[in-house]
Amino acid sequence: MTRKPLLAAVTLVVLVFAGTADARRRSFGAGRSNYTSNGKFGLGIELGAPSGLNGKLFLSPSTALNFGVGWLYDNYYRDADGLHLYLDHLWHPVSLTENPTFKLPFFVGVGGAFWSYDDRRVDGRDRDSALGLRVPLGLAFDFNNVPLDIFVQLTFVVDLFFNDRRDRFGAGFEGSVGVRFWFD
Repeated sequence: MTRKPLLAAVTLVVLVFAGTADARRRSFGAGRSNYTSNGKFGLGIELGAPSGLNGKLFLSPSTALNFGVGWLYDNYYRDADGLHLYLDHLWHPVSLTENPTFKLPFFVGVGGAFWSYDDRRVDGRDRDSALGLRVPLGLAFDFNNVPLDIFVQLTFVVDLFFNDRRDRFGAGFEGSVGVRFWFD
């Protein structure tokens, strides 16, 4: 990895964390959401775009960091596959239903991603990288009696490519489903 994409990835992570700290200060006393998480930290798997490991850390009863490391392959506008890292700040503005079995919160967020991939559109494989802005939205089935949740999300992504000679930007949607085990 060259220094330019690495520096951009580190800058993106710092900006996301800086925005998260400010949002966390605003959200604790807000009381605007009717959702309260059943856990603080969960880890699991995510399938789709991307596929890999997923984690979620609640910062308040209704705000969380969502992160993942995995593989993004044959994505929405490119015949390419490679390592994908992301970090999102999520808000859970409303629980669509609550019953003794589960809660069903809607979530929306903003975050960033780094993608290091092999581009198969050129002769041989060309190693490229991209930074992306992510806007995920989805639903989580947060079970009350077992430490699990199942989520489904659709994420709008705008990518900035570093080494690609043809494209500088790309936009599209990624979709995934996953399950997490809650430790706390």
